[in-house]
Amino acid sequence: MADITASAVKAFRERTGLPLMDCKKALTEAGGDEDAAIEILRKKGKALSDTRGDRETSFGRFGIYLGDNVAALVELKCESAPVTQNEEFRQLANDLAQQLATGPGAATAEELLAQNSPSKGIPLSEQKDDLFNRIREVFNVGRIVRFEGRSGAYEHPGSVVHGVLLEADGGTPEQLRDICMHIAAMSPSALKVDELDADEVAKERNILREAALKEGKPESIVDKMVDGRMGNFYAERVLQEQPFVKAENNETVGAFAAANGITLKKFVHWELSSTN
Repeated sequence: MADITASAVKAFRERTGLPLMDCKKALTEAGGDEDAAIEILRKKGKALSDTRGDRETSFGRFGIYLGDNVAALVELKCESAPVTQNEEFRQLANDLAQQLATGPGAATAEELLAQNSPSKGIPLSEQKDDLFNRIREVFNVGRIVRFEGRSGAYEHPGSVVHGVLLEADGGTPEQLRDICMHIAAMSPSALKVDELDADEVAKERNILREAALKEGKPESIVDKMVDGRMGNFYAERVLQEQPFVKAENNETVGAFAAANGITLKKFVHWELSSTN
């Protein structure tokens, strides 16, 4: 059996960030081979992680990557609020987003985790497992999305519950970010009126029509009245119809975009999921 010195254990702990006793046991089991010891620790950590897989991950953050003509948003969840501010957790979230954007793409979290980390050069799944070994919290990769086009993004400073990605042609990065900020604040459900759920629109029109008839309005003008009143409904739900939060004159997001040569194409707005 190799003689594992205190200095060797200390150096290995600095490399792994794990408790001294765990480091000493792994080094002893590996006969002093650090790479083999790391594999031992990963396997033990993975086994422990599997036993905790049913724990609720109701906190987390969004990893965001913006390239010239590609962007990605990834939801990374954890068990407690303090971990969301951990630098290694932030790095993992952003590595996931960068790899999704710049790599071959992935349809599922499992496909993404099998790819190499841009910052570590090891599979993202190993980076995730190594972080579990240090923090001992369950991490789950939730929703993932990739845009192949010029994009803007926004995440609330100091808050990790909203993540926004917007694909658009034209405009400055600052203007696209401001529109993303508006999306986070106002939560539109569609980009354009014709993208709203048709059943929801029909239901609202019927409600307004019945209300107008009860007011005694002539049936011949009711439909025109309903058309006018639907404006408020659209302004609550449609991005292009909403008053822009950064405008001082009730200018809509659509009008702001048109005035600045911006063509809005699509967006996603996620609030952190509380499910595993």
